[in-house]
Amino acid sequence: MNRLQGKRALITGGTTGIGLESAKQFLAEGARVIITGQNSDRLTQAQQELGENVIVINSDAGQVEAQKHLAEAIRQSFGQLDVVFLNAGIGIFQPIEAWDEAAFDKQMTVNLKGPYFLIQSLLPILANPASIVLNTSINAHIGMPNSSVYAASKAAMISLAKTLSGELVERGIRVNAISPGPVSTPIYEKLGVPTEALGQMAEAIRHQIPLKRFGDPIEIAKAAVFLASDESAFMLGSEIVIDGGMSTL
Repeated sequence: MNRLQGKRALITGGTTGIGLESAKQFLAEGARVIITGQNSDRLTQAQQELGENVIVINSDAGQVEAQKHLAEAIRQSFGQLDVVFLNAGIGIFQPIEAWDEAAFDKQMTVNLKGPYFLIQSLLPILANPASIVLNTSINAHIGMPNSSVYAASKAAMISLAKTLSGELVERGIRVNAISPGPVSTPIYEKLGVPTEALGQMAEAIRHQIPLKRFGDPIEIAKAAVFLASDESAFMLGSEIVIDGGMSTL
């Protein structure tokens, strides 16, 4: 299919998991793609998987000044952007007693502050029309223990989908959100939890999902393609929940 034929797209956090799979799906649909990441090995591997036509940029998703540099690099490469998939993020899960200011700031900086200022930096090069897709989380809805700050950061992103839609609609910019449930991605491996405990945690989460399985990255990527495409032209400030029914029970 060619639902994104000729569209120029940015995918942040595009080296693994949902971001990498989204890059593959965007390419398959005809888009020209730029991805970002920070880990040099994963950036190299993603370049090999996606091909030489994809532009790979090392960029810190939580650093405000880096967003300005990223926007300028995109301007030089593509001129304008038609699609932005803000997928980069981190998850820190711990009880309220364990939080300190540094950890709080790290979570909020990567998941909210950086994306917010990236949108600001990209405004001069966003086409009319353009689509911004925010990758959020069902944690904003379900009140899961130990997810207080992570969930707050994602709830803020869902709010941005609505408020920025109202603010940017006259520029032809649509903003929508995807809220995945548990998905089989490397994010869980990055939590620093021992392998045995990680397996136990995954099993406990699986039992909370009515479909009794984790989502696959391609299931989120397909939704990102839809929101990026003209098929979703009548969607504005919307949220697509993809969680195997986890937030319904």
